[in-house]
Parts: sequence; structure tokens; C-alpha cells
Amino acid sequence: MTAHLGRTGLSNLEGHTDYDITWPWARPEGLRPGTTAVLRVKDEAPSLPFVLPPLLRACDHVLVVDNGSTDGTPDVVRETAERHGRADRLTLTSYPFAVARAGAEHLAVHELSVHSLSYFYNWCFAQVGTRYSWKWDGDMVLTTEGEVSIADLSWQVGDVQTIVRVPRHPLFLASDSLAYLDLGLRNAEEWGFPIGPDFVYTKAFEWEIRTTPEDVRSIGLPFGLCVELKYLDGDEFAHWTDPSSFATSWRNKRKRREWEVFNALREGTVPAGVVRIEAPAGTHVVDHVTHEWLPHAPRPLDVGPQRR
Repeated sequence: MTAHLGRTGLSNLEGHTDYDITWPWARPEGLRPGTTAVLRVKDEAPSLPFVLPPLLRACDHVLVVDNGSTDGTPDVVRETAERHGRADRLTLTSYPFAVARAGAEHLAVHELSVHSLSYFYNWCFAQVGTRYSWKWDGDMVLTTEGEVSIADLSWQVGDVQTIVRVPRHPLFLASDSLAYLDLGLRNAEEWGFPIGPDFVYTKAFEWEIRTTPEDVRSIGLPFGLCVELKYLDGDEFAHWTDPSSFATSWRNKRKRREWEVFNALREGTVPAGVVRIEAPAGTHVVDHVTHEWLPHAPRPLDVGPQRR
């Protein structure tokens, strides 16, 4: 059974009726115009003060689903939205079940289990009330250009059956003032989707995948609009069952590149395509990269060969 077969929703195998899924387009009130950024987060407290402000300005609504954080993430979400005067655009909720990690763990879980990645994603996006959605991560930060681009798209995509691909560049943080930007990877994943029965999640390969009609239009945003924060003093691959699989599956080329760069930088080597960036005194390196360095880099941005 695939997830889209439920006409009005889905029931989970464990019988947690409070977490059954009701599709938003099947509700009496229907969907309203606008866009919602959906963030599924766990222990993202250090990143969210950078991630949330541009999203809250660019989107009509931001939905944050906390999945068992232990580092105060929900408090950081609320405080950040209030500090920037955008609390009215925020919904914070929680999903209390342990979710299978990508890879072998995900493959072993039925897609209608509350522990399944695909069920988790469908539940999150079923909380959306707008006609369009952005699948966002808790470590993805828009640049100044990116914020303007997403805001401009927000009023255009609400009634259009179009998928939007958003390029993102890993930014490996060594400290508050030093980071390494990987421009050696050409990556533009699909992050913008309409809300509707043709665009739901199902189980596929080592991860979840969003179903799409064959004839749907897809557009891509320019490079240089978004960075993905990676902490060199952290465990950046904890959401995978076994990172060694990056070297054995052709579907994991993007993760393989991240794994190689991450470990090379920790060993003191800067790989080809990676740029060392030091922020001026008094400026956090994330702010420097997203507000100054990337917006002022020559265009077209020189990025590496495509890797799927």
C-alpha cells in the first residue's frame, strides 16, 4: 500500500488515533492561499536563530515540528519568532515518536508506522493550511537574495502545480568566525511543492520521496540562495543508520561528498571546491556568508559538477 491511496487520510499501524493523518485538502475549510515552510527538527537550537528569521519574513507561515529535542529547540523557536516580531506567522507543534533513520533502519519500517519517515513527513505536511509548501530543514539558511526570491515566489505559486528546486551549499562551521563553503557540489533538490493528493510522501530507497505527476512542471532557482549548516564539532550524520553506506550506494553521491568534505576538514585538509571564509570581527560567519559573501560573489556562481 502506498500513502496516496487513503482518500481522506491515513491511520497508523500502532493505533495512535491522535496521530492519524487527515489530508488538509479533504477538510471542510479547504486550503487558503499562500505558502508554508515546514521544518521537522530535532536538536537544532544552534541553527534556528539563523534559519527562522528569513523564512518568517519570506513565507506566509512557518510550521515547526519538534521530534523530541533535548537542547531547548522549542524555546529557541518561540524566542526567535517573538524577537523578530513574527510570532503570528509561526506554528510550533511536536511529534513524539522516534523516527527511523535514513538507510537500513528506514527500509525495515512499514510506511504506515508512526516510526516511518514517510508517515512522519505526511503527518507534518498534513498540518499545512496553505496551498503551497516548502520542505525545509532546520539547518538551511537563506541568503539575502534567497529571502527575496522565496518571498517573491510566495504570491506566485499558490495556485500553480509547479515544483521548485532550491540549490543549497554546505557551510561547514569551524567556529563563530570561520567556516568552509562547499562550492564543489552542484545540488538542486526539490523543496517547493503544492499541497494536494498528487504530492504526498511514500517509502523509497534509503529515504522518503514525494510523489509527483509525470507532467508536472519543475523550475530551478539560481545557485547561491541557501546554505546548509554543518558543525565540524558535531555528529552531522546521526540521522543515517550507517554512513558507510554512502560509499556503497550510487544513490548517495551527495551524502558521500558531504562525508568526504566533513572528514577532510576535521583532519585539516581543504578539498578542491571548498572555500575558506573568515568573518570580520564582531560578525558571525553565518551572517557574513549569507548577507555579504555569497550575495556579492561573481555571477554566475562557480559551482562543481552535477552529482545526483
